[in-house]
Amino acid sequence: MNFKQLEAFIWVAELQSFTKASRQLFMSQPAVSFQIKALEEDLQVSLFQRGDKKVMLTEAGRLLYPEAKQMIRHYNRIKAGLDDLKGLKTGHLVIGASTIPGEYILPILIGGFKEKYQGIIITLKVAGSGQVGRWVREREIDFGITGAPIDWEGTECVSWLKDQLVLIVPPAHPWAELDEVSLDNLKNETMILRERGSGTRRTLEQKLAEHNISLEKLPHSMELGSTRAVITAVEANLGASIVSKYAVSEAISLGKVKEVKLIGIDLSRYLYQIRHSQGMGGFALEAFISYINDEENQQGILL
Repeated sequence: MNFKQLEAFIWVAELQSFTKASRQLFMSQPAVSFQIKALEEDLQVSLFQRGDKKVMLTEAGRLLYPEAKQMIRHYNRIKAGLDDLKGLKTGHLVIGASTIPGEYILPILIGGFKEKYQGIIITLKVAGSGQVGRWVREREIDFGITGAPIDWEGTECVSWLKDQLVLIVPPAHPWAELDEVSLDNLKNETMILRERGSGTRRTLEQKLAEHNISLEKLPHSMELGSTRAVITAVEANLGASIVSKYAVSEAISLGKVKEVKLIGIDLSRYLYQIRHSQGMGGFALEAFISYINDEENQQGILL
C-alpha cells in the first residue's frame, strides 16, 4: 500500500467514477484502475462495487475511506513541513562556540543569516573550547566553533577564520609609548591570563613553548574566565595581556587599552569548525555553514 494508491482510492470514492478520478489525477483510466487493483490485492478485499454508471464503496471501502483521508492529510502535512525545511522557512539549530567566536563573531553572522532565513531559530551556547568539543561529541549541539583544534574521536575539525592574538597594556603603561617589545620583556611583566583550557590560553601556551618559554613561569596576577574580563582588568591598570584582536579592537579604537607589537613570535591562529563525524547535517545546518564560509558574508567581521 502506498500513498498514490490511497489518493486514487479517495478520488474514485468521492467522484464514484474511475474516469472522473483519472482526470483529477492526470492519469489514464487504466492507470487508476491498476492502482485500485493493487491496493485491493494488498489488502485482500474488494473496495468498490462496479455498476453501469458509477462505482460504490463496499463495506471494506467504507471502513478504509476515513482512515485513508486521515493518512493523506498527515502525509501532506509532513510533506509541507519538509518542503519548508528544504526551503529553509523553518528549522532550529543549536550552535556552540568558545568565547571569541561566541561573543564577538557569531552574533554578527547569525544576525545576517537570520535576515535571510527568518524562520530558522538559532540557539547559541558559549563555553570553553573543550566544553564545546564535548557538546559536539555528545550530540548536545549541532555544530561548534572553537579557538583551538579539537582532535577527538567522533568529531571532525576544520580550520575556519584566521585570528590574531595581540599584546595589550593600559594607556599609562611604560610600553604604551614603545613601537615594539620583545619576548624577554614579558618575563618581567605582570600578565593577566585566560583560564586553563580556554582556546586562547592553549594557543598562547603552544606559541610560547615554541620559543622555550613556559607561560606558567611568567609572572601573572590573575586568571579570568572570559576575554571581556581580561580586557577590563587591563583597562583597570592591573597588568598586561595577550588576547584576540577580534575581542579587543573596540577597546583599542576607543583608547581604553594600547596594542603593543610583540616581536619575535607569530601569534596568529585559526578558529575551528567542529562537527560530529557521524552527524546528519540537515538543510538548516548546511545553509548556516555555507553562509558563514562565504567570504562576502565574512567581510563585516574580518580583521
